[in-house]
Amino acid sequence: MTSVEILGFVLMAGVAAYVQTLTGFAFGLLLMGGVGLTAVMPLRDAAVVTGILTLVNATIMMMKGWRDVLGKEFILVLCSSLPTLVAGYFLLDHLANNGLIYLRIILGVIIIVSSLQLVLPPKKEQQEATNSSFVLYGAFSGIMSGLFSTSGPPLVYHFYRQPLPLAAIRETLVAIFALNALIRLLVVIADDTFPERHYWPAFSAVVTVAIGTQLARRLPPPLPPKVLKLIVFLLLCASGVSLALPVIPKAIGWS
Repeated sequence: MTSVEILGFVLMAGVAAYVQTLTGFAFGLLLMGGVGLTAVMPLRDAAVVTGILTLVNATIMMMKGWRDVLGKEFILVLCSSLPTLVAGYFLLDHLANNGLIYLRIILGVIIIVSSLQLVLPPKKEQQEATNSSFVLYGAFSGIMSGLFSTSGPPLVYHFYRQPLPLAAIRETLVAIFALNALIRLLVVIADDTFPERHYWPAFSAVVTVAIGTQLARRLPPPLPPKVLKLIVFLLLCASGVSLALPVIPKAIGWS
């Protein structure tokens, strides 16, 4: 990585952490989308870096709120997300070697669909969902975590529909993100696919991730939450479209 690429990645990570802390999700989506557009590193390596940075961000956020974690829901999600995480990881490995065009399309579509949660927030249910629903959404989140280190969107949608305390929902999600990121890192190490040394400077983004997280807590932007979410939504949509649209003709054999 050149010094310009390192600086760009580090700044993107800081902004993504800032947005994550304010909106509750989007760290991995913004960072992976930015990497996909700028091509500063392969998506497979970027997913590893994103996972480690997610772990750092989640650890910082959990320092004062781990007691609020919802035990039953936490276990249900993990029981289904961990096996599918491994499956998603090896699917990424296959696509990275044999179908980079399709990988860009998948990432773009995931970003666009996930961003809809910012402008179409889920409505609260009167009763908490069944255990099997947490298992199902956990499985979806595991696949996304394995693919792109972005396990948030399915779980954010499902958890925020539940009649549960918001603080408990937030801390439970952060705990799940952290453990998923840790397990994915262990899978990467076991598979001996850790990024090569010339990509290691990207890990210096832990500094801007920590700064972005703290800034969001102490200096939130003077914008109404709806306006902020609309801005992030437009940013994510633009990122997703820019990733997927240019390669669709190649995918269907038009060029």
